[in-house]
Amino acid sequence: MLDLQFISDNLDAVAANCRNRGVAVDLDRFKSLRERRNALIGEADQTRHKSKELSGLIPKATAAEKPALVEQGRELRERIAALEAQQKDVDAELRAVQSAIPNMTHPAAPIGPNETDSKTVRTWGEPRKFDFAPLDHVALCEKHDLLDLDAGARVAGHGFYFLKNEAALLELALVQYAAQIARKRGFTLHITPDLARMEILEGTGYQPRGNETQIYSIAGTDLCLVATAEITLGGTLKDQILDINQLPLRLAGISHCFRTEAGAHGKATRGIYRVHQFTKVELFAFTAPDVAASDAMHAEIVAIEEEIFQGLGIPYRVIDICSGDLGGPAYRKFDLEAWMPGRNEFGEITSASNCTDFQSRRLGIRCKSPDKKGTQFVHTLNGTAVAVTRALIAVLENGQEADGSIVIPEVLRAWVGQDRIG
Repeated sequence: MLDLQFISDNLDAVAANCRNRGVAVDLDRFKSLRERRNALIGEADQTRHKSKELSGLIPKATAAEKPALVEQGRELRERIAALEAQQKDVDAELRAVQSAIPNMTHPAAPIGPNETDSKTVRTWGEPRKFDFAPLDHVALCEKHDLLDLDAGARVAGHGFYFLKNEAALLELALVQYAAQIARKRGFTLHITPDLARMEILEGTGYQPRGNETQIYSIAGTDLCLVATAEITLGGTLKDQILDINQLPLRLAGISHCFRTEAGAHGKATRGIYRVHQFTKVELFAFTAPDVAASDAMHAEIVAIEEEIFQGLGIPYRVIDICSGDLGGPAYRKFDLEAWMPGRNEFGEITSASNCTDFQSRRLGIRCKSPDKKGTQFVHTLNGTAVAVTRALIAVLENGQEADGSIVIPEVLRAWVGQDRIG
């Protein structure tokens, strides 16, 4: 979340940023709550001062004076308790408004309300021109017995699936491939929990409850299934104070991801493009509390994503996401979209976000520097190395041949054990 004082000092800029992101926040309410909080703190401090002075008078008072002073002391203590209770309520309301305010937006990010305002930064590779009618991944999977959507629906409902035969090997291969590249680039590998406490989800900017949530929650507990290892990796250092010389920290997490995908419709729901569970290798970083440092890490994460998909031979484009499509935590976000012949369009395969100190402020992750007094909130970043289902679609559809076979990218063959399917 944004700093309280920053919001108060920059209300006009914060309001403009909310408009650019299409987020409705009652900043007048924020201002009145902040003023009320300050007034309560001021009155409570004055009352404590009076109570302290009174406590010093009682031992010196005569027997006749003491009862009145004791009564006055009791009233002051009750007033302090009442003021503290009021402040607690105001603090809760203020935090709710503060939490709804999105991160500020990078000055170079495109401004606009929806994805059509995002900008293509660069492209790599050329979409393949087929001399036959290419099949989509569902038809290819049916042809080679790679996917069972019906069994997935019988077992867990629509949006779940079984990967079979070479598709199961391809999932393992994609995870290994991405993990090895991440490790080579200095990221420490983790296999993370698939569950996290609500406070960790909220700390990373996810909404675990309510009508708009995309999160599966576990009834009777404060646990939720994670939508991404960004949540668990971000939570590893909750309430920790780091030495700035430890930074940057590079983490990679292998996890299952669970999303309700409420409201999904149309061709995005065909096959495994948008599903309720998938495997992902996630990149996460903690950097010094400096935009230059986190921008540099942001570029590093995007470069790793590009390295992975260049190695797979998948044509893609890099998209600079516009303000209206950034979500709450991101200061700036770049997506990779791969060419998917079965859809005859580009489809999102990775996302990389610089969240500056938005998440660390919620999670209480700070650092100290020998040349600065106190502590500062670190910057956090996240990016997709490989989301298996989307990557699998791109691999299958781009690798198909006229004879119906599918060429497996060379970088995956050691793990799959063959060079083509069919």
